Amino acid sequence: MKPITHHSKAIVSNGRGIYELVTVNVAPPGKGEIRVKILASGLCHTDWDSIQNWNKSFVVGHEGAGIVDAIGDDVTGFDIGDKVILNWSIPCGHCFACQDGNVHICENNSPVCGNGLCGHAHAEATTFASEPLERSFHLGTLSEYTVVKAAAVVKYTHNIPFASASIIGCGVMTGYGSVVNAASVKAGSTVCVIGCGGVGLNVIQAARISGARKIIAIDINHARLEQAKVFGATHGLISIPHDLDFAQMRALVNKITDERGADYAFECTAIPALGSAPLALIRNAGTAVQVSGIEQRIDFNCALFEWDKIYLNPLYGKCNPQADFPTLLDLYTSGQLMLDELVSKTYTLENVAEGFDDMLNGRIAKGVVVFA
Repeated sequence: MKPITHHSKAIVSNGRGIYELVTVNVAPPGKGEIRVKILASGLCHTDWDSIQNWNKSFVVGHEGAGIVDAIGDDVTGFDIGDKVILNWSIPCGHCFACQDGNVHICENNSPVCGNGLCGHAHAEATTFASEPLERSFHLGTLSEYTVVKAAAVVKYTHNIPFASASIIGCGVMTGYGSVVNAASVKAGSTVCVIGCGGVGLNVIQAARISGARKIIAIDINHARLEQAKVFGATHGLISIPHDLDFAQMRALVNKITDERGADYAFECTAIPALGSAPLALIRNAGTAVQVSGIEQRIDFNCALFEWDKIYLNPLYGKCNPQADFPTLLDLYTSGQLMLDELVSKTYTLENVAEGFDDMLNGRIAKGVVVFA
C-alpha cells in the first residue's frame, strides 16, 4: 500500500521565544528516507535555546525513539514497525571527516559542523499552512511523525521503554561518549564532574562503567549530589559561591586526590564562567573536558594549562551511532547503564510547557514527552 500523508500534532516554534502545538502535514518519505512514528521525545536545554534564538520557524525536538512508519526508495535493512532511535549528527559516509572516522562531525550532514544542507530530508516533507517547515537538527521529534534520512535512524531489538530509548540520542550519548570516546577514562582513575544534571549524571555513570576509582560530583544542589551518588559518584561537593576560578574547590578536590588533582574533570553546566573550571581541578598531564557545548568567548589563564594538561571540547561524545547506540543498549540490558532512572517525569505535547519549566528550574534529571 502506498504511504499517505499524515496529519501530525507537533510543537512548532518561530525561533524568537514563541512555540505552540499545531497540526502539520507529514508526507511519505522520499528516496533514501524513512518516516518514523515518534513514541517518545526527550526534552533538552538545546531545545529551549533553539526556541529562543534560531529566528526561524521549525519543528522542535532532537531526541526521539519510535517505529518505522514508511520506507522510501533505495532504503534497505528496515521493515515497517521496526523500533528505532534517531540520531541528529547524521553521517554521509563520504566526506573527509567521515572517512577519517569522525562521523559525528560530518562535513555535509552535520547541522553544526558542515554546510548542514544534505542532512535535511526533502524540504516539503513537513508543511504547515501549505509552507515547508524545517525540523530541528533535521529531526523534529516533538511531532507525532517525522521524515528523516535513513542514516539518521538506528534500529534496535532490545527490550526498553521508548521513553528511556529516546534519551540515548543526545544527553546519554553526549555524557557517555565524552568519557569513553573522547577522554578514554582509565580504570582506577579519579574523575571530577561539574554539574549533575542529565548530561552530568551520564558522565558519572560512564566513569563508573569505565572503572574510575573516585568520582567527585560537584553541584549547587544537595539533592542532585545525592542523586549523583545513585549513579556512581563516590564523593559530593557543594559548589562554593563566587569561586568562579575554582581555587577553593581545587583545595577540596586535592584533599580527596592525594593533593595531586583529578586525572579527569568534566564541565557539564553550560555556564561560560565555568568553562575553564575543569582545568583547575586536574593534575599535571590530566585531561579536562568541556562537555556542555559552551560557545561564548572565554578568557583563559594560560597558567591553568601547566603542565601538559589537555583540554577537549568534543561534539556529541564523538558519537558513531551505528556502533555506540547498540553498545549503550547492551549496557542497559546488562544493568550497567541506568536509563529508566534518568527519566524523572513524562509529559504530553499538550503540557510540554510544564516539562520545559521543570527542566529550566532543575526539578528533573530528564523529562520525556510520550505519545499515545
